[in-house]
Amino acid sequence: MNDFSPVADDEAVAIARILANDHVADVVEALNHESRETATDLLCAVPFERLVEIFDQPELESAPELVEALPRPKASKLLTAMSVDRAADILRELDERERSELLGALAPPLRATLLSILGYPEGSAASIMTTEFVSVPSDWTVGRTLDYIRKVERTRETVYAIYIVDPQTHLLVRSTGLRRLITGEPDDPILSVAPDRVPVTVTPLTDRETLAQTISKYDLLAVPVVDHGKILGIVTIDDIIDTMIEETTEDVHRFGGMEALDEPYMKMSFLSMIKKRGGWLCALFISEMLTANAMQSYEGELEKAIVLTLFIPLIMSSGGNSGSQATSLVIRALALREIGLRDWWRVALRELPTGLVLGAMLGVVGIVRIALWQYMGFYDYGPHWPLIATTVGAALVGIVTFGSLSGSMLPFALKRIGFDPASASAPFVATLVDVTGLVIYFSVALVILRGTLL
Repeated sequence: MNDFSPVADDEAVAIARILANDHVADVVEALNHESRETATDLLCAVPFERLVEIFDQPELESAPELVEALPRPKASKLLTAMSVDRAADILRELDERERSELLGALAPPLRATLLSILGYPEGSAASIMTTEFVSVPSDWTVGRTLDYIRKVERTRETVYAIYIVDPQTHLLVRSTGLRRLITGEPDDPILSVAPDRVPVTVTPLTDRETLAQTISKYDLLAVPVVDHGKILGIVTIDDIIDTMIEETTEDVHRFGGMEALDEPYMKMSFLSMIKKRGGWLCALFISEMLTANAMQSYEGELEKAIVLTLFIPLIMSSGGNSGSQATSLVIRALALREIGLRDWWRVALRELPTGLVLGAMLGVVGIVRIALWQYMGFYDYGPHWPLIATTVGAALVGIVTFGSLSGSMLPFALKRIGFDPASASAPFVATLVDVTGLVIYFSVALVILRGTLL
């Protein structure tokens, strides 16, 4: 596909015919590798029904910009034909002027629906819901419901979940699956095939993580968004998977010590990439300056025992690694709601002995390594090498324990003050443990080596 730019009119038509017969996921993948101009040319030549299928795919990169590049009548017609939740996603990414122009060209009912969805906070259940679901009055029969599903099937996000509402109050009373429906007799009341329990629902402001947990816990294909008993829309499992992939990607970027990318890696401009990464690197570099200050404080000790500098990288990396491990485990547990803010003390009690054991393991390895190098003649640590080995071993116990404890507590602290726990990036934890690790290392050295090397 990369040889198509620029594309002549007759060539674009020929390519569009090929795209019309490919699987829509393959078409989207191919378009993502094209320049915006080439992709626009190709999309203009694609049959309209196929165009709707393509734009309904969340994987289509730069979809807002592509809609913006289409002729205004075609863009309005496209938004009308698309699924409501996907249209709202695209409109949310446009600037205010473009959004207003496109909304103004839509039919009043659709415009009102989209404005309602856009009015909810990004990431909430209502912001990613679709209003295209199957709902029927509770006094209908199975046969009538099936006839209705046949008529509206093409205009609904899913027909596998049917929501039953009170014909007078329009409140949600039950929900059932298509499987139970087709096993019933045509004259049976719809309520007779629905499970006799209150449907699992979420509120409009429910966050994405809770949505994902609800769908997973109850093994649902879709979950209704309900406000004061009335169903506003549904969130399907494919919608929540798409949003969770986006959320996970953002967390991975933050945990790596940078701002989350809002575009694919290969399509980020050079200056945008510098902005996303430069600020964090500068902040981490300034934080690492504290490490230099810590070493300056022990300048005299370093002059007396240069051999101690040999183990500084070992000491610092071990503490940072243990801290990063603990941070990763706690962030994941918080995200899955396996633990909450109130469990901080339980995590601390768990990480304290864990850090001591892990530190003791590394300490033994460090002592054995120094002893082997001394006996095998690889390096002469001097007559006081047993004390040096003891210093390294004891320091590793203290530093790994501190790293595990601080790394596990940092996500709790960030969540408590309202920040995303994923902001407790691995580089940030490593920087914190580096500074304190040096203080622990040299403090242990002063105690053990006083009167000999120090």
